[in-house]
Amino acid sequence: FANGLKPNPIDKSQAMKRDLYIDFAKGLATISIIFIHTAFWSGQFYIPTEVRVFSLVFDVALFYALSGITSGNNIEKTLYRLLKLQITYMIFVTFLFFLDYFFKVFGLSFFSVEWLKDFYSTFGSKYVPNSISSEPQWQVLGNWYLHEYSNCDTFPVVMGSFWYLKVYYILTVLGVLILKFFPKHINWFIGICIVLTLIFNIFPHYYPNGQGGYVAFYMAVFLIANRMKGKKISTKMIPVLYGLVAVALTWMFWNYGSDIFYKLNKQKFPPKIPYIIWTLFSLVTLFVFYNRLKINKPNFITSVGQNAIFFYFAQGMSSSLIYFLVVPLKDSMSWWLLVLIIYPLNILLAYLISVGLKKIDDLGWKVLQFLREKTASKNT
Repeated sequence: FANGLKPNPIDKSQAMKRDLYIDFAKGLATISIIFIHTAFWSGQFYIPTEVRVFSLVFDVALFYALSGITSGNNIEKTLYRLLKLQITYMIFVTFLFFLDYFFKVFGLSFFSVEWLKDFYSTFGSKYVPNSISSEPQWQVLGNWYLHEYSNCDTFPVVMGSFWYLKVYYILTVLGVLILKFFPKHINWFIGICIVLTLIFNIFPHYYPNGQGGYVAFYMAVFLIANRMKGKKISTKMIPVLYGLVAVALTWMFWNYGSDIFYKLNKQKFPPKIPYIIWTLFSLVTLFVFYNRLKINKPNFITSVGQNAIFFYFAQGMSSSLIYFLVVPLKDSMSWWLLVLIIYPLNILLAYLISVGLKKIDDLGWKVLQFLREKTASKNT
């Protein structure tokens, strides 16, 4: 930060040094997440199960891998980056909290509780709140600040996709500590993470509650990706890697049966062996094109990648809003035609909302800077 809390602008020399492939890959991963949430939330009303499950090919594991590639061993810089992310996150959930609250006040003032419940039933019966109060529920906002992701009634997809953020914080802190203090033991930590993941899956009664299972697998992804930094997979190894992925997928269907395909989303929370195998294709593809595919000019996808956090926030809101188009149209046209309408619309909405969220974030930082200056002690 410069002058306290205000983020530093990126100068032109730094921008020229950006690896646009990383931005491009992050942008594609973000757009893929939008499709996943299009398919698994409102898509449950009209998209075939096979298509919904297949969408998990390019999933959140890519973000953890990209984080590993771009991470270093500078603890201060990493914690600074996480602090900035936490403040940006808090600004967003504060905005979301008041947006949800004022909508409820509007509904109660001009309509009724029944009208609001009917509105929320669009998301499904389980998302209809038992009680709706005109009083702000401050404890909910406090829990959101501390990453307790209780539901946001007006935008349910937002909190449904935030589990990723908590794991990201844990991985980033543990990852930078490993890179800083154990640079010669990274392979050992990768091995430990893989062994723990296998133990948790082979002996499910040992599988820990909370974040343990997530961290074991995604830390392995993070550290393997970090070992790939600056390297390029040889051309001869490419068919070998994809061959191993094919063997793993064949074994998965042989061992678990063909029905495991329809259970992959349940295998994701927390990640179990079938889902882990399903992610291998995307991870291998990411590493194969790393330092091979050259992105020379910024484009829409790299822009999405550079603003991925705002798109991630925005897609939760946009994926909630499209319910109100899906529900009336789902029985009037073929599912594939509706997807061709809804998915691009979801991307467009996410883009527009992300632009607004960036402006709100800038305003939030300015308010914090103003408060910092006004409350600073004059004796120091």
